[in-house]
Amino acid sequence: MNLQQPAPLIPPVHPDVQMKPLPFYDVLDVLIKPSSLGASTAQRYHQEKYFIFALTPQQVREVCISRDFLPGGRRDYMVQIQLRFCLSETSCPQEDNYPNSLCIKVNGKLFPLPGYAPPPKNGVEQKRPGRPLNITSLVRLSSAVPNQISVTWAPEIGKTYSMSVYLVRQLTSPLLLQRLRMKGIRNPDHSRALIKEKLTADPDSEIATTSLRVSLMCPLGKMRLTVPCRAVTCSHLQCFDAALYLQMNEKKPTWICPVCDKKAAYESLIIDGLFLEILNDCSDVDEIKFQEDGTWCPMRPKKEAVKIPTQSVPKVDSDLYLSASAPLRQPSVAPHSTEPSYTKRADVIDLTIESSSSDDEEDKDPPPKKRCVYISKNEEMHAKG
Repeated sequence: MNLQQPAPLIPPVHPDVQMKPLPFYDVLDVLIKPSSLGASTAQRYHQEKYFIFALTPQQVREVCISRDFLPGGRRDYMVQIQLRFCLSETSCPQEDNYPNSLCIKVNGKLFPLPGYAPPPKNGVEQKRPGRPLNITSLVRLSSAVPNQISVTWAPEIGKTYSMSVYLVRQLTSPLLLQRLRMKGIRNPDHSRALIKEKLTADPDSEIATTSLRVSLMCPLGKMRLTVPCRAVTCSHLQCFDAALYLQMNEKKPTWICPVCDKKAAYESLIIDGLFLEILNDCSDVDEIKFQEDGTWCPMRPKKEAVKIPTQSVPKVDSDLYLSASAPLRQPSVAPHSTEPSYTKRADVIDLTIESSSSDDEEDKDPPPKKRCVYISKNEEMHAKG
């Protein structure tokens, strides 16, 4: 009896995979729809697969007219050919995810992956964080010649990946801010209802909150809010500045709320109408306090009288100063004295040792000088004889 082993399940060539939309890119066209990388048993360690796509004359024109020359001879395109990888999961839109040991060649030229791979952990190679890949610089911008993409990767047990290629237009943070404004402003009554809900007394709690203080400063830039917004998924009242939030995610897309550190995707952002009214009504305060009924009042710092301490200057006795600085002369003749007249010198005490010693030396008579004895020649010869 021959038992045939069941053939391995072959993933579909084009699985029904949806990529998660990227806020800073508008998809103009799909060049290669999500295609499975497959799992072949012929090659155990590394697998390779080829993909081919061609551009239409209109697509070539859109890419070429968006070209911008940068210093150093580099070229930048606002309309790009974008390559993306993800897991072959159909349950929800997928984020960018690279296979292990990924290597990409476009028209025979190696495409360098962006960023740095994390260092190995416990001897195991760590995966790069997934992100879209701009391969425009290696693509032949011609409708007559097709383009080839070679993908090499290391298969993983229980995981299948898909790749796709899109024609996209890159957007800027000011344009996203304009779109956010066009989405509309949340009704101020919605925020007031949220305030009343937070300040409602809990019967099971012994501590009742009667007011709530909120800052009008952005937690990102520590500056006053200009476009107050937060995600609809956030439960806090504190807002952050939409313009600064978009600028930071344009440089490094994380989409994390700076207040609660939870996901705050661009699609979930909304401008708060109540905070917009507060910012327009009071421009000289940085903090407000909400009451139980939803009203608010500005929190102005109390002005305290600043007392400047005066330094006490010791009073100097003028008589004492004069007596200490200049010696007083006594009169040479005492008019009512019967004793013979004589001059009294004021006793002045010198506190310096050097000066007192020098005064003593001046008072003493100088020692007598030694006489030099001169001997004539006759006396010298007589002494020798």
